[in-house]
Amino acid sequence: MRLSAPIHRLKRAARDHARASAMPLHTALDHVAAGEGYASWSLLAARQTEAASDPATLMRSLAPGEMILIAARPLQGKTMFALQIAVTAIADGHEAHFFSLDYTPRDVAERLARLPEGIAQHATKLNVDCSDAISAGYVIEKLAAAPRGTVTAVDYLQLLDQKRTNPPLEQQIRALAEFAKARGVTMAFVCQVDRSFDATAALLPDLADIRLPNPLDLSLFDRAVFLHGGRYSTLDARN
Repeated sequence: MRLSAPIHRLKRAARDHARASAMPLHTALDHVAAGEGYASWSLLAARQTEAASDPATLMRSLAPGEMILIAARPLQGKTMFALQIAVTAIADGHEAHFFSLDYTPRDVAERLARLPEGIAQHATKLNVDCSDAISAGYVIEKLAAAPRGTVTAVDYLQLLDQKRTNPPLEQQIRALAEFAKARGVTMAFVCQVDRSFDATAALLPDLADIRLPNPLDLSLFDRAVFLHGGRYSTLDARN
């Protein structure tokens, strides 16, 4: 059944309605679902979710120059998901980079050691950079000689403008998107989901749940991957 609007916009409308009417969010979600012809929000979400299989399959579906989000609450595996995408790219013959403002090189090495056996042997070829100077300009400079087809993961999105000396987040993402498209470099951004996400009301987060302390046009991304409780879903972020 085709929805009247993308699911993240329906969720945002339900959230606004819940706040305006002082009703529980799950009640507002079910009300919106009924308007779309579903008995409940959970049924709507289950029917509309496009299951993303494993990181390797997702990586091989990406076109050079794509911008993707990998979003989840803490401890849901979003960093491991990003690392698997990057190392799978290496296994397939591509260059790959991992930039982290959140982890130390030792932290990254510990996570790489937990990769699936089939790709773990390629982890030593991953270019890992945990500099405090990471920003859009820094990443672009480091990738200046990167060949088309390079895969890059940035961990994580909301930390890119933590320093006041860095440009606003949206300006940085626009610069990275232009670079990615021009050079054919695929970029994945680990991303936080807002604490207000309620797993009892929806199985998985979506674009309406992205934590945005600063303005950002999410249509700058081509796809978004959401993780929670061992489940995955993908959405077209451009709608």
